[in-house]
Amino acid sequence: MLSDEKKELLKYYEQGLVAYKQRKWDDAEVAFVSALKIDPQDGPSNLYLGRVKEYSKNPPPNDWDGVFVMTEK
Repeated sequence: MLSDEKKELLKYYEQGLVAYKQRKWDDAEVAFVSALKIDPQDGPSNLYLGRVKEYSKNPPPNDWDGVFVMTEK
């Protein structure tokens, strides 16, 4: 059973993921930051927050399908 805190975190994470896929970087950032306020160690939220910050500076091409391509090892 999930705690209320975990349910709240998942709500924000899901909102962030939807915004991320829609290229709504500001909305995604707000959602992932909200999730991280609940659990600063949440790995997926931290990962996507980093990607959102990068994409807001350097957006992916118009034909982007939501897939993140690693350029470094």
